[in-house]
Amino acid sequence: MIALSFPDYTFRFKNNQNKTLIFDGIRKKFVVLTPEEWVRQHVLCYLIQDKGYPKSIINVEKQIDINGLKKRYDIVIFNTDGSIKLLVECKSPSVKITQGVFDQIARYNLGLNADFLMVTNGMEHYYCQVSNTGEKYLFLKDIPQFRR
Repeated sequence: MIALSFPDYTFRFKNNQNKTLIFDGIRKKFVVLTPEEWVRQHVLCYLIQDKGYPKSIINVEKQIDINGLKKRYDIVIFNTDGSIKLLVECKSPSVKITQGVFDQIARYNLGLNADFLMVTNGMEHYYCQVSNTGEKYLFLKDIPQFRR
């Protein structure tokens, strides 16, 4: 896999039936290593190791219902009250971050109401804070550090 614009992290790998798998500490299992999964695992390490978010408040790849359609979000971090602090959309490094990607995460957020959004392809990262009304986005240099 290619180097991403994240710090260096240590990962666990194994091979199974000619496929490389990477261990996901949140899902507590090995998953197929795709380019998007490579990005997702880097984001998880970034959130846990660099931003201090506990594993216990992170969810990965869960199905949600958006206007009757079944979709899957990549990463969600919860607040202590069960509301969503951060919604993350991960793309493969070969996927350009376009308006369409922002539209996708905005659609997901209609039902989730996250405080912050992150979009990344592992090379470019975009962070924004969502207004209380959910109608405006304030772009940030980074997401906030975890605070109890």
